[in-house]
Amino acid sequence: MKILIVDDHIVVREGVRRLLSALDGVEVSEAGNGNEALALFRKEKPELVLLDLNLAGIGGLELLRRLLAEDSRVRVIIFSMHAEPIYASRALRLGARGYVSKSAGADELITAVKRVADGGHYVEREIAGELAISQLSSEDPLQQLTAREIEILRLLGAGNSLNEIAEAIGVAYKTVANTCSIIKSKLGVERTADLIRVSMELK
Repeated sequence: MKILIVDDHIVVREGVRRLLSALDGVEVSEAGNGNEALALFRKEKPELVLLDLNLAGIGGLELLRRLLAEDSRVRVIIFSMHAEPIYASRALRLGARGYVSKSAGADELITAVKRVADGGHYVEREIAGELAISQLSSEDPLQQLTAREIEILRLLGAGNSLNEIAEAIGVAYKTVANTCSIIKSKLGVERTADLIRVSMELK
């Protein structure tokens, strides 16, 4: 089985390569960005791709779309620093077969690779539990947001500060800050930087 690792950190790629190369019948190639990944994907025709979300240039979710457009049979596991359920929800809805955070153990990553290689799906245990809870109220966490909250999220993604957002929508800075706290709670993220990333990646 051919596996392509796509990650912008050399240390991560080397570590995962060593881990996967120990499996029987596995050939591993690696790419550090989206363009390099697409070129290798077309050349090597891997059956499975281990894909980071945080990539320079073509983002992970956009690359996921492109890989599946090139070959709908490819099996993609997202391997990301983000353990929040909203990222897993979006990736799975876009066609990923698995989702594992970089805080997971090596055994869990191997389990995910084996499960997905066999045609199944795998979501890291802790994320799967949180994802199930979040989906009790809505299939997509973004559907929990009000129109005002979505607009603030959009403005954050466009690069506006909280002060600029407050001025743009005609409310007090404190109102915007409080709304951001509510959005974080609904989406299961902790920092404003996470909100900005969500707004940019989950379009």
